Amino acid sequence: MARSSCPIISSRKSSVRWTCTSFEGLALVVCSRDGPKGGWVLSGIARSRLLAEVAVLALASVLAACGGSVGGGEAISGNIKIEGSSTVYPITQAAAELFREENPDARIEVGGAGTSDGFEAFCQGDTQISDASRPIDQAEEVPVCEENGVEFIEIPVAYDGISVVVNKNGNDWAKDITSEELKKIWEPSAEGKITRWSQVRSDWPDDELSLYGPGTESGTYEFFNETIVGNEEEVSRQSDVEMSEDDNVLVQGVSGDKYALGYFGYSYYENNLDTLRALAVDGVKPTEDSIRTGEYLLSRPLFIYVSTDALKKNNKAVEPFVDFYLSKQNLDRLVKAAKYVTMPASLEQESRAQYEDRTTGTVFTDEGEPEGGDLETALEQSK
Repeated sequence: MARSSCPIISSRKSSVRWTCTSFEGLALVVCSRDGPKGGWVLSGIARSRLLAEVAVLALASVLAACGGSVGGGEAISGNIKIEGSSTVYPITQAAAELFREENPDARIEVGGAGTSDGFEAFCQGDTQISDASRPIDQAEEVPVCEENGVEFIEIPVAYDGISVVVNKNGNDWAKDITSEELKKIWEPSAEGKITRWSQVRSDWPDDELSLYGPGTESGTYEFFNETIVGNEEEVSRQSDVEMSEDDNVLVQGVSGDKYALGYFGYSYYENNLDTLRALAVDGVKPTEDSIRTGEYLLSRPLFIYVSTDALKKNNKAVEPFVDFYLSKQNLDRLVKAAKYVTMPASLEQESRAQYEDRTTGTVFTDEGEPEGGDLETALEQSK
């Protein structure tokens, strides 16, 4: 994964520097603005290179050979609005850009405001697809969808491992941390009290501890709180934490602060190996294998939620786009290119069947656990 600096984009009032990441496996360059308004967007150079990547991957010809060519050779038009997880954003944005190269009349807006904000818009009927880094909430979000007549298909697309990271330069002593130590740092009672590294572990230096974490609308924030703090309803410490819904802002914060500790999705760590070090949690480092098997404590599935109404109504873009996204030819490549972890073949098959069979609703309990004990079993039982 290569990172580069785009030219400064200037105006009369300000100048903005962009930090860019090129995706392996896809000729795709994604850039983020430096600063709190940053986000993943495509540079002009990246867009011009996408046609070459389509040729490399031969997506169009493969789909056509399999009888799955989008629109039977005719370009697709229509508008799709997608909002939600900043973690899932890179996968969906890559899918949208590749789809648009074949279908320039299709307009796909992809946002990364956070999982909770995504579900709020989705359940109001304002978006057709919602990206999520946690399951939809049975108690709070599903009833809103039901009240507004929004029926949905829940589709796992990848695995993520929330990475607990430090600045790579000068912190050779920080290589692992326990879940109890993380709780000690992040529980609400730690605000203003646990402010130095030595308070976490006595043999760590007596240096300032700077914290960076996702905003409260983030599914990553909620999953981390539930798993580490053990208190999903009450917020974790906030007043002395640099918080942002934009993972790129968190990356920039930790990368520029030698006293920092932060957490965010695995892709954002993998994309910044030159400046970040991921800590082993309870003796296990986040790797593809440990995330896929669930051995890593902070591993979790990632989802897209698709409105069945959008699939049925006169929107000619939604179904072809989701077909494209989830196809056997594309999904794993998109996930790998975004530096997340692909699902086992059997789970991917069950996930794809959820969409193809138009199986609606969630397979998760009120407690957020998959029915039957694991995700694959839950999907099988939902048929």
